[in-house]
Amino acid sequence: MTGRVAGKVAFITGAPRGQGRSHAVRLAEEGADIIGVDLCGPIPGLQYPHATPEDLAETARQVEALDRRVVTGVADVRDRAALQAVIDRGVAELGRLDIVVANAGICMIAGWDETTPEMWEQTIGINLTGTWNTVQLTAPHLIAAGGGSIILTSSAAGLKGLPFLTPYVASKHGITGLARAFAHELAEHNIRVNSLHPTGVATAMGGLGVLYPPLLEAHPRLGGMLANSLPVEATEPVDQSNAVLFLASDEARYVTALAMTVDAGNTQY
Repeated sequence: MTGRVAGKVAFITGAPRGQGRSHAVRLAEEGADIIGVDLCGPIPGLQYPHATPEDLAETARQVEALDRRVVTGVADVRDRAALQAVIDRGVAELGRLDIVVANAGICMIAGWDETTPEMWEQTIGINLTGTWNTVQLTAPHLIAAGGGSIILTSSAAGLKGLPFLTPYVASKHGITGLARAFAHELAEHNIRVNSLHPTGVATAMGGLGVLYPPLLEAHPRLGGMLANSLPVEATEPVDQSNAVLFLASDEARYVTALAMTVDAGNTQY
């Protein structure tokens, strides 16, 4: 098997659809075997349809169609025991772990004064605590493999204060910080840690844009903060996956602690 990540094993959270599925397929196209995990169930207050076990099975089918091995499991990234069980089962079946993509995340749109404590707890728990859990629980396997690459999905909102997204912005800024801190602590083990910062992506979460018009009508001065410099409203998942592939590959062997933007210029002003 040839490819830019041939012979490697990648663990991906949020794998059933959207960016997670795209990352799994793109890495499999370049030779990696995949361990995929997700909650695959309802989340209180979520403003778009949640992923399902059928979605996760479809991701597995697409990976297997590329003649790569795949192990999947249902687990909430906030549940350390359940997450650990999927990680350990995947490594036992596939033999090693080289790449980690902490991609699972949710987003809820509301004005600052309409954001509830429940919205805050759900977003911070899944996005930030879930990412911390993912790195802590997978890093020992990367150390055992002699090193590897960890990619944390942040956002343009991890570099700037996008409006109507206070819990999301807080969580994604936290992920940016986690990537930088983990990068330096894990460097002695030849583990690279980077964060990825997309603008809008054409996924189920990306469909939340329909909630913006009434908020922007009430607060028109804030609309420009959401605009991309390049003439595109949203990127495709594969645009983000190509960046994940680069960061996972040996081409990026000296790239660590980087906040990599694939944001059509959204944060660069």
